[in-house]
Amino acid sequence: MLTFEEKLSIINNFPELERKDISMGRVNFHYEKSALDKKIVVQHLHPNGNGFVYTKNVGDYETDNKGMTNIRNYTESELIDVIQQAIHSLSPEANAEEIPDEEHWVNANEQTLLLVYEDGLWNVYAGQNLDGSFHSYKQATQFLDEEGFNKEY
Repeated sequence: MLTFEEKLSIINNFPELERKDISMGRVNFHYEKSALDKKIVVQHLHPNGNGFVYTKNVGDYETDNKGMTNIRNYTESELIDVIQQAIHSLSPEANAEEIPDEEHWVNANEQTLLLVYEDGLWNVYAGQNLDGSFHSYKQATQFLDEEGFNKEY
């Protein structure tokens, strides 16, 4: 089993991760360029050597209900591999979708809303009126779903 210091040394070799010291001597590492709401790649790395890596979208890793895999007994190569895969799973490249800049959404009453990507935000319009602004496509479509709208094809 790698020591806490050895794991820190390995993780520090990933320049895209930002260290965040938390309580009880534990450390988290965030991937700020994550395309998803999830930013923590390494969570609760503890001085006793225990810790977790986010592997929900990575493949054949045993995960808890938060999508985290315990890395307590990982070797150096296993740790490097799982972190590389975790970062890739959160990267914009891995999560790029072909999303049009404009979509029409309609509800059961035939009301139509327009979802438009403008100036880095996803805006929902009811006619000329701005109904809502969202930081991600996912947030905007979740709002539209909750309001009873479906994408018009």
